[in-house]
Amino acid sequence: MGQLARAGLGYALFAYFVWGLLPIYLQLTRGIEGFELIGWRVISSVVVAFALVAMTRGWARMRQVLRSRRDTWTLVAAGHAVLVNWTAFVIGVLSDRVLETSLGYFLNPLVSVVLAVIFLGERLRVLQWIAVGLGAVGVGVMIVGYGEVPWVGLLVAFSFGTYGLIKKRVGGSVDALSGFTIETVAVLPASLAMMAFAFAAHGVTLGANGLTGILGAAGFGVVTAVPLLAFAAATRRIPLTWVAFTQYLAPSMTFLFGAFVMHEPMPLERWIGFACVWASVLLVSSDLLGRQLRRHRPIPPAA
Repeated sequence: MGQLARAGLGYALFAYFVWGLLPIYLQLTRGIEGFELIGWRVISSVVVAFALVAMTRGWARMRQVLRSRRDTWTLVAAGHAVLVNWTAFVIGVLSDRVLETSLGYFLNPLVSVVLAVIFLGERLRVLQWIAVGLGAVGVGVMIVGYGEVPWVGLLVAFSFGTYGLIKKRVGGSVDALSGFTIETVAVLPASLAMMAFAFAAHGVTLGANGLTGILGAAGFGVVTAVPLLAFAAATRRIPLTWVAFTQYLAPSMTFLFGAFVMHEPMPLERWIGFACVWASVLLVSSDLLGRQLRRHRPIPPAA
C-alpha cells in the first residue's frame, strides 16, 4: 500500500471513528431540547465553516460554485436532506434510541441501492436483490416482534441516502469546504425556525446541563466539520470500495454503545432483525469487493 493510500485510509478511519463517537459526545448535551440543539449545531457549523474558508482563502472557490445555479440549488437541497438526518440522529440519541440510529446507518447502503434503481435507472444483480430483501425482512421482524416501527432508524437511513443521491449531481465540481459551507448556510433559516419553535414550547434549555452542555453545543461545529473534511480527503486518495468498508465502523461503535453502555433493550426479535441487516450488509460488501477484484485482475498474456 502506497503512502497516499495509507493516508487516505487513515483519513477515512478517523472520520468514521469520530462519527462513531457522536452518541457519546451528545451525552454532554443532555437536557438541551433536540430542535434547539440542532439550531446551535448549525450556528456553530456556520462559524467554523467561514473561519476555515477565511484561513484557506477559499472565497474565490466558493464564488465560483455560487455562479452555477445548478450546483448551488443542488447543495441547498443536500443541506436540507442532511438537516433531516442530523435531526433524526440527535433526537434518536437524546431519546435513548441509539440502537435505532445504528440500524439506520447499517441500512444506508441498501437504501442507496434502492434509490439508485428508482432515480438513476440502475439494475440490481441477484446478490443485491437478496441483500435488499434481507434488509427488509430484518426491519419487518423488528416491527412485528418489537411492536413499533423503527422510525428513527428509517429516517436516518433514507435522509442520508437521499443526501448521497443529491450529492451525485455535483460530483467532483464542488470542493468539500465550499460544499459544506453553502449547505450549512442554506439550512440556517430552517434551523432558526426550529429553535424558535423549541423556545416557544420549552424555553431556552441551553444551560440545562450547565457549562458542560454549553461547551458541547458550541463545539458541535468543529465536531461536524472535522470528520466531513477528513472524509473528503479520504475519497480523493483511496477507492470508494475501501470507503464503503470503513463506513461500518461508525454504526458498529454506535451499536456497541447503545447495547452495552446505555443498556437499551435487545430482545430476541431485535437481535434477529439486526442479524438480517448484518447479513444483507455482508452480501452487499462481498459483491462490491468481488467486482473491485475482477476490475483490477491482470489480463493474462496472449498465447
